[in-house]
Amino acid sequence: MLNVGGIDRPIRIIIGLILISLVFIGPQTPWGWVGLIPLFTGALGFCPLYKILGLNSCSSCAAKE
Repeated sequence: MLNVGGIDRPIRIIIGLILISLVFIGPQTPWGWVGLIPLFTGALGFCPLYKILGLNSCSSCAAKE
C-alpha cells in the first residue's frame, strides 16, 4: 500500500540524505539521524502519518483503490 509518490518521494529521499549527512559533516549532532524517517518513507513509498491523516500524494496509487 503506497501513499507517497510524485515529487514528494524524491524530496523526502533528498531531505533524508541531507539530514543524515549532518551526522558526519557540519554540526555533527545525533539529531541528523532523524533523516532516517524521510529517507525510509521516501524509499518505501509509505508514510504512516499520511495514513493516519488520510492523505495520499501517489496519484497512480489512488487510481488503483
